[in-house]
Amino acid sequence: MTAAPQTHAHAVAQRTGLGIALRIAAMFCMAGLSALVKWCSGRGVPVLEIIFFRNAFAFVPVLIYVQRTAGFGVLKTTRPLGHLARSAVGLGGMVCGFTAVGLLPLTQSTALAFSSPLFMTALSAMILKEPVGPHRWAAVAVGFVGVMIMVHPDPAHFAGLGVGLALLGAVCAAGAMIAIREIGRTEPGPTIVFYFTLAGMVLGLLSLPFGWVIPDLATLGLLVLGGLIGGVGQLLLTEALRRAPVAVIAPFDYTQLVWASILGFAVWGETPQVLTVIGAVVVAASGVYILWRETRRFRVPAAPAAIPQADPPV
Repeated sequence: MTAAPQTHAHAVAQRTGLGIALRIAAMFCMAGLSALVKWCSGRGVPVLEIIFFRNAFAFVPVLIYVQRTAGFGVLKTTRPLGHLARSAVGLGGMVCGFTAVGLLPLTQSTALAFSSPLFMTALSAMILKEPVGPHRWAAVAVGFVGVMIMVHPDPAHFAGLGVGLALLGAVCAAGAMIAIREIGRTEPGPTIVFYFTLAGMVLGLLSLPFGWVIPDLATLGLLVLGGLIGGVGQLLLTEALRRAPVAVIAPFDYTQLVWASILGFAVWGETPQVLTVIGAVVVAASGVYILWRETRRFRVPAAPAAIPQADPPV
């Protein structure tokens, strides 16, 4: 009589474990993409040109995934303006985030980008008129204290433009989360990802007459690799959500900070500053608490599940 429940519990545990593993792998891809963006930016490649390659070559894994899962019929939409609004906000965040990556140490730009859930809570109250209780407002306040710790306006270290763009990118990413939450009521995930990727490719291509550079072969290879890694990372995020509840796997998003620290040290010799680490821990704790309160409030993972589709900072 107990064999069936035990078998079911074992299957659930396996699916959850796989979901966590996929989420960690996705965060490695996103950290790798950030490192590639930083490298190509340092080689003089304009941000919009990087965005073109990021999205054009992301189409390779995205289209394969769509064809093998939902089929191309899922790309039909009755909400083009909704996709346009979501893409405009998301691409604004991508431009700011990519620029910040080129200006700041990799760990710091990644850590600042994770302030996005804090802004999402504030925006959900203002735009969606969702009730936000004192617990979540307190978590937002604590999270912003963590942001200020990371920023540590010391003239010897403060990179005003980079920090400002990183935070603006986080605000745009939060806006994209809100847009996805709204459009996701009628549009499936693959449709949202497809049209955002298409919009990013078009935006990058439109910048062609305004200062593209011809990269050397090595840089060109890294640009292509960035697109492929970005696409694979997006799909890994989606697959992780299919196997485990968002409340379980979303805290593992913060492993991106670990990967970013390793890559930053290995490639550029960057050592994370103590205040950056402390502030990142405070922001991460606040974000996890907000997520816990939200999933507890809705009692189902469907609503916050849109968060990963909002395209991580890069």
